Amino acid sequence: MSTPQTDTPAAEPRLVEPKQRGFLIVNSHPEGAAATVRRAWAEIPAADANTEADANTELRGSGGSGPVVLVLGHSAGYGLATLLAGLRRHGIRGVGVAFEGADNGRRTATAGWYRTAAAAELVRETDGDFVFVNADAFSDAGKKQVLDLVEERYGPVDHLIYSLAAPRRTDPATGTVHHSVIKPLGGPYEAPALDFSGPAPEVSRIRLEPGTEEETAATVAVMGGADWRLWTAALAERGLLAAGFTTVALTYVGSEVTAPVYRQGTIGAAKEHLERTARTLADSPALTAVGGRAFTVVAGAAVTQASSAIPSIALYTAFLRTVLGPEGFRSPADQAVDLWDQLTGRSPLVLDDAGRIRLDGWELDPAVQDRVRALWADPEAGLREARGGADWFMGQVRELYGWGVAGVDYAPPVLTAVPWPSLSSASE
Repeated sequence: MSTPQTDTPAAEPRLVEPKQRGFLIVNSHPEGAAATVRRAWAEIPAADANTEADANTELRGSGGSGPVVLVLGHSAGYGLATLLAGLRRHGIRGVGVAFEGADNGRRTATAGWYRTAAAAELVRETDGDFVFVNADAFSDAGKKQVLDLVEERYGPVDHLIYSLAAPRRTDPATGTVHHSVIKPLGGPYEAPALDFSGPAPEVSRIRLEPGTEEETAATVAVMGGADWRLWTAALAERGLLAAGFTTVALTYVGSEVTAPVYRQGTIGAAKEHLERTARTLADSPALTAVGGRAFTVVAGAAVTQASSAIPSIALYTAFLRTVLGPEGFRSPADQAVDLWDQLTGRSPLVLDDAGRIRLDGWELDPAVQDRVRALWADPEAGLREARGGADWFMGQVRELYGWGVAGVDYAPPVLTAVPWPSLSSASE
């Protein structure tokens, strides 16, 4: 997989409209995508005196100012939220890595491209020092490009955030292209799901055949901990692990309602591999030598491009949002604030018996799950009660691509050929 271009040609503004079928939207709106970044930024409380103290003690950077952070998968979901919370509350410096497509005149750039441009603008406005690389993080060439930049510009890394999500991965050692699949294991999976093909969401039924050993192995190769281990090893080989280095990989557990297709399926096998990798890294000589730590971080439910592709997750999330309401359903930005508080020692680490950092207590509260199960037991009746939750879910999916965002005027033509942020645009 080649590294995509990092600059787009000059172009005139053009009128763009969403091209959507179900959960799939093939174009993005630059101003809408940027607005979602600024909204998430506004959700994050600004640094207070205690946070500033953290920045000078537990979270101090190896260069004496903000901590040096490498965010792999910075352009969406929890990776983006962790980036923004780190920038706003802790003044992190460093590099974000994502693999995004530019505007080609026929299709717009990806939403992650536009979100990156918006994040870079926030960095400039706050006189920060954080830069963004568009590269295949799974490749040796991508790793070299990023680590050369880190070594030249920042020095040792204090935190590595691993939040990569992709449908395929090329093994850099063998050249084998692995494709992930979403399938149960051991037997077929039949369950209700949300159908958005009509004028209003309806309940449908889905059936998935079990994954094979080969499909499971491929999914583990894409979504497990192999690449996380390679990144950590590459940093160690360059001498780029700061004293007290901490690395975390984002993961999800979810409810017993979705367990057959998630934690007990091919994805679950990959997540278990990720968790084993955390334990292996934590005990590795490279991390032991610097007093380092490695954790998986179990986040709560969120509407992401990855989660919306998993059968039954949409219906489950609509029910969950209905049960919790807008105040109880915690956004990725809320959870990212909690994560940084735990990593910096402002609040105690919330670890489960497997040594995973838990951010999902609000979702898995027994009373909440009891109410979700009650809706799941009769999904048609449950959807009538959760119609607002279903509409909210689809609205969130559209916002992933910059559509339907409050306050954005979609009528005028817009410049879609937004340049990727220059490495020299941040404060140095």
